[in-house]
Amino acid sequence: MTWIKALHLIFMIAWFAGLFYLPRLFVNHAMAEEVEVKKRLALMENKLYRFITPWMVLTLIFGAWLLIDYAWEAYRQMLWLKIKLILVAILVVYHFYCGKIIRQLITNTCQRSHVWFRWFNEIPVLILIAVVILGVVKPL
Repeated sequence: MTWIKALHLIFMIAWFAGLFYLPRLFVNHAMAEEVEVKKRLALMENKLYRFITPWMVLTLIFGAWLLIDYAWEAYRQMLWLKIKLILVAILVVYHFYCGKIIRQLITNTCQRSHVWFRWFNEIPVLILIAVVILGVVKPL
């Protein structure tokens, strides 16, 4: 089971690395004025998104495996786990919303400013802090 936990953490780290970088590309894209720069950033955004999506899927698969193996019935009473799973669901929605933003940036229909993207970039950081504390400390 320690191998499953290790793989879950490895895939989670890879997924988060991409989620930390992707919105930074959005910031640069929103600030860019040259068409060629926007095209290059759109290509980078799209490639990064396609690269991190399998890491998300693998994180979810190995996380579910841990839940099943550690007896879901025992976890049902743990508030910390319920909150963690809600945060993971929010992160999955965030991930897919990033895909929507990429499509908007490619078609020049995104109206968000670079300042908005700077704030948007902080969401996965806050979720990571909360998920790690909930998973390690189990405060509730």
